[in-house]
Amino acid sequence: MKNWNDVPGCLLKVGEVEVPTIKCLEIVFSNILVVAVSLAALALFVMFLVGGFKFLTAGGDPKAVASAKSTLTYAIIGIALMAGAYLIFKLIEYFTGVPITIFRIPTQ
Repeated sequence: MKNWNDVPGCLLKVGEVEVPTIKCLEIVFSNILVVAVSLAALALFVMFLVGGFKFLTAGGDPKAVASAKSTLTYAIIGIALMAGAYLIFKLIEYFTGVPITIFRIPTQ
């Protein structure tokens, strides 16, 4: 997680107080993105655990096995979507030269 002092020009000294400027949105956006990706990874890990547990405790019941398979399938699809989105962003960045994976607010 980043803090206000990581971005130059984020804090403006007004008298005795440092006031955040619009440049601080870079940090807010970055921190929200880190939390969102971490929560998604945690959710996918939990889905794998639940799917594996359902599969192990199915006991040959076709409905339970189908439910476990669908849970594991959705977890794999989630991982593929996350990896695919990251790969697409990196490919666009590589071919265009535009750093789209870095959120910056331009200043003078």
